[in-house]
Amino acid sequence: MNTWEDPNLSSAERVEALLSEMTLHEKLHQLGSFWMRNEAKSIPAPDPNSGVHDVAPMESQFKADHAGWEETIDGGLGHITRNYGTAPLTVRAGREKLIALQKQVRAANRFNLPAIVHEECLTGLTAFQATVYPAAIAWGAAWNPELVQEMANRIGSDMSSLGIHQGLAPLLDVVRDYRWGRVEETCGEDPYLVGCIGTSYVRGLQNAGVSATLKHFAGYSASRGGRNHAPVSMGRREFEDYLLPPFEMAVRSGYVDAVMNSYADIDGVPAAASYFLLTEVLRKRWGFEGYVVSDYWTVKFLQNMHRIVASKTDAGVAALKAGLDVELPETVCYYGLEEAVRDGRLSEDTVNEAVRRVLRIKLKHGLLDADWNQESQIDADTNLDSDLNRVIAKKMAEESIILLKNDGILPLERDLQVSVIGPIWTEVRSFMGCYSFPNHVLTNYPELGLGINVESLPQTLPHIFNHAPQFVCGTGFQDGSDVQIAEAVEAAKNADIALVTLGDIAGMFGGGTSGEGCDAADLNLPGRQGELLEAILDTGTPTVLLLVTGRPYAIGKYADRCKAIIQAFMPGAEAAETIAKVLAGEVNPSGHLPIAIPNTPGGQPGTYLTPPLGWESEGISNIDPRPKYAFGHGLSYTSFALSDFAVSQTNMSLDGVCEVSVKLKNTGERVGAQVVQLYASDPVAEVVRPRKQLIGFAKVELDPGKSALINFQVHADRFSFTGLDLKRIVEGGEIQLSVGFSSEDLRAQQSINLLPGRREVGEGRVLFTPVTVMSLSE
Repeated sequence: MNTWEDPNLSSAERVEALLSEMTLHEKLHQLGSFWMRNEAKSIPAPDPNSGVHDVAPMESQFKADHAGWEETIDGGLGHITRNYGTAPLTVRAGREKLIALQKQVRAANRFNLPAIVHEECLTGLTAFQATVYPAAIAWGAAWNPELVQEMANRIGSDMSSLGIHQGLAPLLDVVRDYRWGRVEETCGEDPYLVGCIGTSYVRGLQNAGVSATLKHFAGYSASRGGRNHAPVSMGRREFEDYLLPPFEMAVRSGYVDAVMNSYADIDGVPAAASYFLLTEVLRKRWGFEGYVVSDYWTVKFLQNMHRIVASKTDAGVAALKAGLDVELPETVCYYGLEEAVRDGRLSEDTVNEAVRRVLRIKLKHGLLDADWNQESQIDADTNLDSDLNRVIAKKMAEESIILLKNDGILPLERDLQVSVIGPIWTEVRSFMGCYSFPNHVLTNYPELGLGINVESLPQTLPHIFNHAPQFVCGTGFQDGSDVQIAEAVEAAKNADIALVTLGDIAGMFGGGTSGEGCDAADLNLPGRQGELLEAILDTGTPTVLLLVTGRPYAIGKYADRCKAIIQAFMPGAEAAETIAKVLAGEVNPSGHLPIAIPNTPGGQPGTYLTPPLGWESEGISNIDPRPKYAFGHGLSYTSFALSDFAVSQTNMSLDGVCEVSVKLKNTGERVGAQVVQLYASDPVAEVVRPRKQLIGFAKVELDPGKSALINFQVHADRFSFTGLDLKRIVEGGEIQLSVGFSSEDLRAQQSINLLPGRREVGEGRVLFTPVTVMSLSE
């Protein structure tokens, strides 16, 4: 037995024993990767009109820039990229391919080491015939971290059964601009909500034996103008207080294994070459012990996009020195690092530290064990779309759908004659995010369909009415004709109710209205959908608006004329039945907005996390940035009341803890769930602070007439912020605590006084607000 294979030694001893045996050439190959695609098949440039698209940024341009398979594995290999997620392979075919690849990798190095296998898993495993769960923005809409953890555990279990070691999720980017195409991949616009949801996903995935990957570290979601890969113009204070906390939560509390860098450059420094981000913040401040993998081709981007280096090798040197350990999706720049070490541009100690991190993750997954066997780890009979998967996907969809408005028309009566209008009902892919396999890969293989069964609204809606609904498209997602709109108007005139279904079709790099590289110039509904809605409302027929989107759209000019509005954020494979049940009243909606719904298409971007000058406009500007529906908003078919709001103390030390409690009662006639939200405001501070900020929440389900006592434990660290000297502080003075059902629907408020002074908050601050819920007997 080799020393590094001895299970009686510590992990550190095993890693050091292996590292000491490696040549520089062998070490560097542990930092590389390979994406095995059909090299004989050309990858055409993206064409939104044909549906053909890349599945990674500039894939078609970079395909010829990597070395061949034999050269890449000579001496070892760090990662195998997307064995299952690149082409429509069955589990059995993917298993055979992966076994063959790993055998070749092991045979090509002296230590018999296999490679780490990674896949995308943001809406479930991105693989053929795998369950498509709701998009990440729907996780935020559910406000249920425990359910997210259960979902992630199912995703991880499927991945583990296929021999996959690492999943490239979750996104912990905090939305700063609704126009950004990747809003659908985020969990919302609040760092605490995003951090709670993301940390739960990490726990669920890693408890199933699959390493999670936080992305994109950091700043990507604040790209200028909402454009993919655009520069980020943001001060250090905003960056620290709004964008970094979710990552810190998942590192410190989720013990995540991997982090992926952002494509963006922040104040002129690309994240892939940022020693500050990848080493000072991530490792020295937060104690991260995993490894950093590059987002696809970001190392090469240092040369040809950011232009901070003149060569591929210099790009590799800059990234590795900054703390970026593994180049994905294939080795391009790190091939030159051997030369860079020899000519003194790079220290071998820097290489060694990166290799240690890779070997630690390999050891965690058993890849350093003498008895590691790929064949025994992959179950060829794995059902990636199991009944249990569907149960969880349905539950997530149900809890994520948001009732924005209801004038009493919902639930719909069975005897109504309904016309269903709009593009959503025509294409079930609208229910799924851009990283779902049907949208991400199968659009390039139209002959294969979706790979899984996904019901459509024409299949589910007829069951909730006594009369068959009429279905008219009215317009496409991005196009449409006057004739189509006229047909929809006629259908609405002849109906008791017009159910108008509008929204997005996810795609990649311009191939959709939402998704990576599908950014929006403004927040009008896509194409002619707004024109269609206006024409239907003009008929006077009572209208229910169903939005199935990946981002929020401005609906202020329509909302008051709609009888009801439902917002569904890409609810996944179980969407159609869930939507039908919500309309029929069989499911009581309990989702709340993780991002606000804008009032106007201009005057954006803007999230609720803004100081007074970002909110108030009267006497200041003719542009009002306030939303139509606020962050945290969501209605129900029952009603709720809050009472007995209490704070355990009125004076609190700068490092103290107070208990905040409130009573929630279901005052309606049916079972329902409500999200109770706790906000803090700092009226006077040494720097400008947001008007209010979420510091705690609880989703509580109650029977009619029943009550519960909700108790938040709030540490003073939860009021901390980055001060004038760029140090995190807690400052004495008044703190206003408010509780309610949205950021603008606050039912009660009390103030506490932090004792005079200014406390510098060291690393390891309290990041979460523990909450307990106790049922009360009436």
